[in-house]
Amino acid sequence: MHMNRINGNDLLTIGFNQGKILGLALEVLEKNYQDTDRETVLTIMKNVAEKPELYLDHEILEDLATKIIEDANAPKDDTISLNETAMPFNIYGQEHIDEGAVRQMDTAMRLPVTVAGALMPDAHQGYGLPIGGVLAAKNAVIPYGVGVDIGCRMALSVFDIPESHFVNNADIYKRELIDHTRFGAGHGFVRHQRAEHAVLERNEFNMTQFIKTLQDKAWSQLGTSGGGNHFVEWGIIEFAERDEVLNIPAGRYVALLSHSGSRGLGATIAGHYTRLAKDICKLPKEASNLAYLDMNSSEGQEYWLAMNLAGDYASACHEIIHNKLTKAIGGQLLARVENHHNFAWKETWNGEDVIVHRKGATPAGKGVMGIIPGSMTAPGFLVRGKGLEDAINSASHGAGRQMSRTQAIKSISHQEMDAILKANGVTLIGAGRDEAPMAYKDINMVMDAQKKLVDVVAKFSPKMVRMADDGSKED
Repeated sequence: MHMNRINGNDLLTIGFNQGKILGLALEVLEKNYQDTDRETVLTIMKNVAEKPELYLDHEILEDLATKIIEDANAPKDDTISLNETAMPFNIYGQEHIDEGAVRQMDTAMRLPVTVAGALMPDAHQGYGLPIGGVLAAKNAVIPYGVGVDIGCRMALSVFDIPESHFVNNADIYKRELIDHTRFGAGHGFVRHQRAEHAVLERNEFNMTQFIKTLQDKAWSQLGTSGGGNHFVEWGIIEFAERDEVLNIPAGRYVALLSHSGSRGLGATIAGHYTRLAKDICKLPKEASNLAYLDMNSSEGQEYWLAMNLAGDYASACHEIIHNKLTKAIGGQLLARVENHHNFAWKETWNGEDVIVHRKGATPAGKGVMGIIPGSMTAPGFLVRGKGLEDAINSASHGAGRQMSRTQAIKSISHQEMDAILKANGVTLIGAGRDEAPMAYKDINMVMDAQKKLVDVVAKFSPKMVRMADDGSKED
């Protein structure tokens, strides 16, 4: 009886897999078992597939058995494939966004967990997800989609103090600003100067030994600000008309604005869980910084708790700074507004439960308040979100850089920086040329590109800005 009726499907049914081994098995049958009955051959081949070690000395089946064993012990390629085509995404102010940021967003839109995305008008290239990128994912969180400075945020305090009081007492405002702020990588308070806050008593600090080791560092840096573009500044905020929600009449008021994040706590958490995600989630090289953690996994849940802890810690830092300076200056607090970026939220988008990553993007759901700063001389804006679903309920988190830090230092002189500060009546304490106003996009251009995303409530003009002395980055 000839064996030509046995085919690849027959071998797949008894335990072989698609691939080179299947082809080799069919060759062996063709050359050696044409005259053996079908059931006998199928039994032999099933035994070889299940127990190849028994056939290593077989005169006909040795090579096939060896290949089956080698294939079983070969390292598996567990790289997760990206989708062949990127999902479409909306870009706001595309003419002002570099191609690198668009390419990064395009890669993010090919992840198998991606549901939707959008690019804000202040976007520029970063690591993994671009700065200004918003990505909605299905049941997955991307540590580098959140970013290194977890929960970085803006906080604004508006006082019933007239502009004239600031002008006439600038030296007092400067003294208090210097006394009550600390900046830069590694900078914190010595033990007897440290502030207290309930966030340091959170149970999350005890969930792993790794998190526990960060508690003392978090305590020392509580109430401090990072390096780079982080700041605490006095300025004048103008309400062109009465805002009924905040209950603030039209007028010009002294205000305090701060920008900083979760300091060493957040940076260390980000680094740890990014490495963990890359070990678990193997993506192609161009997408490796977008490695994600399944929200149903213990690692995903652990990161989620750590991320929220870092975000609340960042909020506590701003609270302490604002409380200290409010007490130092006096006056009645009319409103305090706060929003954060570099974070992930559980939200509903287009009727679907998703994890929304806003890496350098401001939440702008319907009626949600936010602050979008410009630069140390350009105005910032108090805004109210319009809840545009096409933008995934988001807006820009600032003006966005148009020069890298290295480029800014090379191309901007101290004289040019001093001149623009003087022209705008701004007193600067600290900062390097990497944070010069010219290194940033025109905030008015950015705001114009997102009129569909937010309404402007008030305009903030910086007057006295404090930043890290050396323009250093976060530790």
